[in-house]
Amino acid sequence: MSIIIRQARIIDPNGPHHLKTMDIFIEGGKITEIKKNCTAKAGKTIEADNLCVSAGWIDLQAVFCDPGHEHKETIESGIKAAAAGGFTGVCVHSANAPTLSSKAQIEYVKNKADGKVVNVYPLGTITQKQEGKDLAELYDMKQAGAIAFSDYKHSINTAGLLLRALQYSKNVDTFIMTHCNEESLSHGGQMNEGETAIKLGLKGIPAVAEEISLAQQLAVLEYAGGKLHVSAISTKGSTELIRKAKAAGLNVTAGVTALHLFKTDSELEEFDSNYKVLPPLRTKKDVDALRKAVENGTIDVIVSDHQPQDVESKELEFDLADEGAIQLQTAFSCALAGLKDEQIDALITALTQGPRRVLGLEPVSVEEGQNAELTLFSVKDSFTLTEKNNKSLSKNSPFFNTALPGKVIGIINGGKSYFNS
Repeated sequence: MSIIIRQARIIDPNGPHHLKTMDIFIEGGKITEIKKNCTAKAGKTIEADNLCVSAGWIDLQAVFCDPGHEHKETIESGIKAAAAGGFTGVCVHSANAPTLSSKAQIEYVKNKADGKVVNVYPLGTITQKQEGKDLAELYDMKQAGAIAFSDYKHSINTAGLLLRALQYSKNVDTFIMTHCNEESLSHGGQMNEGETAIKLGLKGIPAVAEEISLAQQLAVLEYAGGKLHVSAISTKGSTELIRKAKAAGLNVTAGVTALHLFKTDSELEEFDSNYKVLPPLRTKKDVDALRKAVENGTIDVIVSDHQPQDVESKELEFDLADEGAIQLQTAFSCALAGLKDEQIDALITALTQGPRRVLGLEPVSVEEGQNAELTLFSVKDSFTLTEKNNKSLSKNSPFFNTALPGKVIGIINGGKSYFNS
């Protein structure tokens, strides 16, 4: 079906039409015309006040829980949430039973996601069952379609194991994604270590637990070579470590969750377990440093960190509740609330070209002849997550019935499309 997008402001910092308001004609899954006023006839017309369009967004950190925990999320429901949140691609981490530690498990995800409106990129585990002991079947999983390898939020703090993973991944032309947490310092922590934790009487997770782990991983990377992506940093000190590592020529990239650009640890004063995430929400000083790091390119990508949890995992005493929040549908709004529309170029780059560079995918631009992989959105309108429009099977979000800035209109991905009602 042909589609025409009327009078959309194009946000494409590296493209030829950046900040221009144009008509975009799509036919056969490709952009065939971009003009001030396009006269071509289309099967579907997209028009909206304050309409913007960019290359399709890609999320490097989400969990779909399938197989094994389908009561929390399935691949199908996760794809629906991703599409509603504006993502044309999503990397699926292993938080499953069994874990994504074999060729068969990667093929399972690929087959269930095949032909959907959102491109799903499965991440195999670095170690067997994410246990941090023996390397998983990296070569077999790469051949089956794993785009990279991650033990999700299980930090690899054994230097020799990380060294072998980096060396092996380099040999099979892929890379390692890591989480940074020195558990001997953070064990039993419920939130950021600081004034709020003291006031609430909760054990804290110190910033140094992340920073020591990150420093060790960077030292191993410098020695071993290969490519390292740090999935989500949360402290001012971590931004400095990444900046210095890049300046020294290390092949390292980094992400931040949209929530960490928006909220601080003060949100936990009401003991809302939906704000209990890992890494934990930090201080205003850290949030300001993270925002600056996105703006100047030290941080390469913004992620949703979509982590569905059921009621039994969340509606507990705070110290017993599991970490995580559903964030695919609110990620853009959180990032926009944190960075403001003055930094829309940096925000969109961290959702579009940044993730593609990390994954080694071809860049996508809004120009004639390109495949139509687009996200349509507004920075002026607002979005409210409700029970009715929530696409996830889980409800662990702190933002239900709260108006947030920014609104996703829909996505176009080749010959497929999805639009929010």
